This record gives sequence, C-alpha cells and structure tokens, in this order.
Amino acid sequence: MIAEAGVNHNGDVRLALDLVDAAAQAGADAVKFQAYVTEQLITARAEKAGYQVATTGSEGSQYDMLKAIELGPDAHAALAARCHDRNVLYLCTPYDEPSVELLERLGVAAFKIASTDTTNVPLLRRITARPRPVLLSTGMSTHAEVETAVQTLKAGGLEGQIVLMQCTSEYPAPVQDVNLKAIGTLSDAFGCPVGFSDHTEGIEVAPWAVVAGACTIEKHMTLDRTLPGPDHRASLEPMAFASLVTAIRRVEQALGDGVKQPMPSEHGNRMAMRKSLVARRPVQAGHVFDVDDLTCKRPAGGLEPSWFDRVVGQVAAVDLAEDDAVTLDSVRWDR
Repeated sequence: MIAEAGVNHNGDVRLALDLVDAAAQAGADAVKFQAYVTEQLITARAEKAGYQVATTGSEGSQYDMLKAIELGPDAHAALAARCHDRNVLYLCTPYDEPSVELLERLGVAAFKIASTDTTNVPLLRRITARPRPVLLSTGMSTHAEVETAVQTLKAGGLEGQIVLMQCTSEYPAPVQDVNLKAIGTLSDAFGCPVGFSDHTEGIEVAPWAVVAGACTIEKHMTLDRTLPGPDHRASLEPMAFASLVTAIRRVEQALGDGVKQPMPSEHGNRMAMRKSLVARRPVQAGHVFDVDDLTCKRPAGGLEPSWFDRVVGQVAAVDLAEDDAVTLDSVRWDR
C-alpha cells in the first residue's frame, strides 16, 4: 500500500512531513513523493494539462505551477528521515537526472518511474546505472512501449527487480477506462509482478484490482481535498485512505491461498451437514447389500455417499437397524 503524496504538499515541507505521519497512521507501507528540477523537467512555455487547468485554473504555465511546489534536496532528505522514523518506506519518482542522483544519495527504497517517462529511454538507462528496484507506471502507454521500457530496464541489470503498474493517466480517471484486465495481460507478457496506480475517485476500484492480481496499490493521498493544487481532487484524505487499507487487507484475507480444501471455520459443520451411507431398512448380517438397502442421510460419521457403489454387492458383516450408519466394519469386503 503506497500513499502517493506526490506534490500534495504544495511546496511546503511541513505539510509534506505531516503527510508522512498521516500515511503511516492510516496503515500505508510506503509514502511516495516526486523529485524534479523544474528547469530539467519542462520548458517555460509548456501549457497545463486539462486536469491541471480544471484544478488550478488557466492562469500561468505548467512551468510556473510546478516551480511553485518544487521541493529541494534538503526537503527530500527530511522526508526520507521522517519515513524512516515512522517505519514506512520512502519512495520517490525522479523526473530528471539530477533527481535520480539525489534519490540514490538518499537511499530511496525503489525508484518509481512515472507514466510520463515510460518511453524516456535515456532516463531509464540512468536509473539502471544506480540499481534499485523499479516500479514502472504504464499510463498512456501501448503494449509495445511497455515492452521497450521493460527490455531497457532488464538490459541494465534489473531483471527480477521490476514491478509494472497498470495506470490510467487522468485525474480523476473514469472507471470505464481503468482496464483491470490489463493487470493479467502485463503479468503474462513480461513475467513481472503487476500493481495498480489508482487515479479513480473513492476507494471502490483498488480492492477490485487486488482481486485482479495487483500486488501493489498506489493511491494519491492529501490532508485536505479542498486545498489548491493539481492532484488534491483525485486524492483520498487520511480517514478514507485508512478505510481503503482496511478494505484491501480484507480482500487479501478473502483471496486465500487458492488451494481448494475445507477451511478451519467449516470443520465444525462437516459432521452435522454432510451425509453418510445409512441403512434404508433393517439389514441382517450375511445379507448382500443392494441399492434398496442403502440411502444417504445426515449426519456424517459413516462412509461417505461416494462409497455407495462400492458397498452394493458386498456382504453385511453386522446387523443394521434402519438409519444405522454404514461403516468400514459394517461390511465384509470379500466380494
């Protein structure tokens, strides 16, 4: 369970530290931020994306918006330390080479590669030069583009260190565009564990992703969805995030191990609810059982009904009254 703090700190390191505390309290295993140098990430003339206009207004450029909420190296060092103190993993998305180097120095547990950089082969190569596990987001990507990214990461030495993340890069994402079946497709195609980066509203979809095979769930988290900024609207507040964690843990329990067998809670009911072979009518010792001598009734305790055909034609070893259970000792087994 990854709490995607992202840029929901609005450039305030104190708010970012509070996000770490809230995520830990809500039951997250990791908290993820975004590291970038705005000048390395975007041109000064780049326009805002549609969802960014909807959440921050049309004033200013995407450059101005991101520059205002950029966190520097000291802030990220403080966040990594706070994550360590709160016993959650510090994860971060590097968007440029200086940020890759910064996160390597900070000992980030894993690099998260954003969907915007799935096709950024130079950045992928920079990341493989500093070997850490990678979570590769696949929003906006074709199957062929994911294949190129995976091949690049594996060629750089990250075989067995890659988690793919099914993702829809809209904020919030429409449920009909989530495509949870792609989780199995990606797993089968690339032999990697697959997670789900959830940009839908609410907590409904992420547990479905776990049922579909997701090993990791990433969900945006904010302290207040009414705060200004591009991602708050598609984020969960701490209480909702805690509810999501609870729901997913229950789904994990419900999924079980996949082995079809009686479960511990069923054992007490097997004797009372299952049937066994019983005598339909009185049977004397020495009598050859025929189909009219036997029936199946509750409770269990005698031979299971599946023994019906094996008992027919055998000789009764003892006298049986009506409804007496037929056991192994009730039959001679010599025919």
